Amino acid sequence: MGWLRFLLLVLAARPLALFLTGADVVGRERLPLKGPAIIAANHASHVDTLLLLAIFPSRAVARVRPVAAADYFLRDPVIGWFSRHVIGIVPVARLKAGSGEDVLAPARAALAAGDIVVVFPEGTRGDGDDLGQLKGGVARLAQAFPEAPVTPVWIQGAGRVLPKGETIPAPLNCAVLVGEPLDWTGDRAAFMARLRAALLALKDQAPPLRWS
Repeated sequence: MGWLRFLLLVLAARPLALFLTGADVVGRERLPLKGPAIIAANHASHVDTLLLLAIFPSRAVARVRPVAAADYFLRDPVIGWFSRHVIGIVPVARLKAGSGEDVLAPARAALAAGDIVVVFPEGTRGDGDDLGQLKGGVARLAQAFPEAPVTPVWIQGAGRVLPKGETIPAPLNCAVLVGEPLDWTGDRAAFMARLRAALLALKDQAPPLRWS
């Protein structure tokens, strides 16, 4: 399935994402090319995942594994097959209060295997281009793999290409801004504050949107 995924990503998903978004990329050279590494991005649309896969060099894209909700992306066999074998998701269960389930175990396994794990710290798609509250799972991953750089990424405009609840995308130029990687320094609260500040700084640098 590795070669099938690579061909579908490079020859189909990447051209589609670039056609829909235009994808101006700032700081592409800061993207990690091997793992373990973590990408922490804002989340406003399902286009976010395709866009992130599209901007990685071909030699690295096979290692890029987006974390995604198992109950949504594995809800039927067709979507589940595509999500696992083409998008390459790391399926995680949504946390249920008192369950005691280690929902981050699949993401840690992917990092241990040398993958580049994409996480959306807001936990779900937001509305528009505002940054929601960040959840602490990314800090737990960084703590478990302190050698893994955590690269903040701001995606501007994907929420207007395919807003939450919509099924038909509209062509609108997007921007992807890649920040300097963050190192784990031992304090979760301080790490999350640095990550939020880094994402907001990238947002402030984003260019105005235009129709593609």
